[in-house]
Amino acid sequence: MRPFLLLFLLFPVLELFVFVKVSGAIGFFPALLLVILGSMLGVFVLRIAGLATALRARESLNRGELPAQTMLEGLMLALGGGLLILPGFISDVLGLVMLLPFTRRLLANKMRQRAEEQAIRQRAFADDLQPRGGPPPREPVGREPDVIEGEFEHRDTK
Repeated sequence: MRPFLLLFLLFPVLELFVFVKVSGAIGFFPALLLVILGSMLGVFVLRIAGLATALRARESLNRGELPAQTMLEGLMLALGGGLLILPGFISDVLGLVMLLPFTRRLLANKMRQRAEEQAIRQRAFADDLQPRGGPPPREPVGREPDVIEGEFEHRDTK
């Protein structure tokens, strides 16, 4: 938890530091214009990415495939667009990296592999608790179930 808190507090300070350095090199207004253009690009990407991902997922489902890769790449597009919306050059660079097709596929594959490994690890502890998807266990051959036969009489005690 602490590394995320440190990153959450340190990230705006780093963004401000980089903005001051860039504005010192190219000027304040050009740097501000770049940040605004990056945010506008992020909004555009988010609008387009959602619709495009939904259409690609529908095509995959129509072909009878699971759209896992498509959904992960759509998530990368959404994260990239979200990072572009954030003001600052560091978040813009990270957002652009997520928008590039090569890195987007690479990151999506890494995420999928990591999720599969984690699912396998978690499943290892549950294997002894639940039977697999097969039929329920049968009683041994030659043994009949326990049946108790008898007669009964119902008496009212009035």
